[in-house]
Amino acid sequence: MKIALMDSGIGLLAATAAVRRLRPDADLVLSLDPDGMPWGPRTTQDLTERAVAVAEAAAAYRPEALIIGCNTATVHALPTLRARLEPGIPVIGTVPAIKPAAAGGGPVAIWATPATTGSPYQRGLIQDFADGVPVAEVPCWGLAEAVEHADEAAIDAAVTAAAALTPDEVTTVVLGCTHYELVADRIRAAVQRPGRPPLVLHGSAGAVAAQALRRIGARPEPEAASLGTVTVLLSGRQGGLPAPALAYAEGRLLQAVSPVQ
Repeated sequence: MKIALMDSGIGLLAATAAVRRLRPDADLVLSLDPDGMPWGPRTTQDLTERAVAVAEAAAAYRPEALIIGCNTATVHALPTLRARLEPGIPVIGTVPAIKPAAAGGGPVAIWATPATTGSPYQRGLIQDFADGVPVAEVPCWGLAEAVEHADEAAIDAAVTAAAALTPDEVTTVVLGCTHYELVADRIRAAVQRPGRPPLVLHGSAGAVAAQALRRIGARPEPEAASLGTVTVLLSGRQGGLPAPALAYAEGRLLQAVSPVQ
């Protein structure tokens, strides 16, 4: 089994680790775009062109499925990527986990990039899946960039600033950018209010990994032998995991159980 994941940077690590935990025997192809990152400020056409190049680099390795490990790329490029690659390679997008978060009754906060916060896309998800549940949209200035570079001081500053914008009564936080899942514990600690019930966090990595297996008719086998390899593509060139990846448990997991080829 071979599964590919793509993103401009290391935001794909959360979904990659989730796939690795479900199928330690799967070969993984990680396609990143250091030459074009960050994708967020790009126009839709420009971002889609970058995403197509990264996806086609991964597709050359003949994976059975491709996961878009990026919320922004899913919003802008998913239809184009599916038109190009399916049905030969199923393409799985990453959508903020608003539906399961709202099922708990809220109040809910959605932490997302400033570009996504308040966007028609996110507002549509809220309307479709959180009708009647109090939802606060929280822009997280600089957090994705800080996580990408494993800049500890910048991460702390961005998390603190976003926590200050999060209403005290919030019981659930949706991590609306894949980078944020890499610092979930720090977000939890910043938002948890004294005397309140334990904060619930909802990321997308586990659901995306499970959906990828469903799309190819495979079952989770977490006890399988850890024989899967990891191939890293950097703007189409074979390389290694970016150094900041090893600052996170998800990156160290990949390096420990399946050294990069």
